[in-house]
Amino acid sequence: MATTTLMKLAFMLLMNLVICSAESSIGRKSNPNPEEFVKSSCRATRYPVLCVKSLLAYASVIRRSDRQLATTALSVSISRSRSSAWLVKKMLKARGMKPREYRAVQDCVENIGDSVDRLRQSVTELGRTGEDFVWHMSNVQTWVSAALTDDSTCLDGFAGSAMNGNVKALIKDRIVHVAQVTSNALALVNRFASRHPSATQTP
Repeated sequence: MATTTLMKLAFMLLMNLVICSAESSIGRKSNPNPEEFVKSSCRATRYPVLCVKSLLAYASVIRRSDRQLATTALSVSISRSRSSAWLVKKMLKARGMKPREYRAVQDCVENIGDSVDRLRQSVTELGRTGEDFVWHMSNVQTWVSAALTDDSTCLDGFAGSAMNGNVKALIKDRIVHVAQVTSNALALVNRFASRHPSATQTP
């Protein structure tokens, strides 16, 4: 009799362990860790590999927040834009630059500066989405789209074969990278907006 009772207890303990293990497994699948959250979210972007590379280091800050993910993506875009603006501005001091090239570089510095301003506005606005969510998100989407246009306008200034090949290649490489990072940020902003369509919802 005692043996039977012990066997029943052992069986019940075993079943409890199985159930707990299954629940834990389900929990892990429904609540991915921060790194997996970043990777899965980046699939919504146009440049997913660059997205993961740019944001994975901030996974512990992002956690599993769509809002924080979008904010971080915008902050990374600001940082990359500022770095590129600094590099492009240095090129204004280069010798032997033709007047058209100088104007194109000067205009590009201004374009990137405008882009940074719009992105900074967007980060601030994203923090205000607790009230009138749709209106604030519309502002963010408009400004980030405008920042992308600024990047494109910079590149347009270097179109044509008359431009110095080295100057053109260096600037194009940096601005294309910035535009891709900003494009990813816009995709993540749009993702946040679609997943949280009202001000009463929190990520």
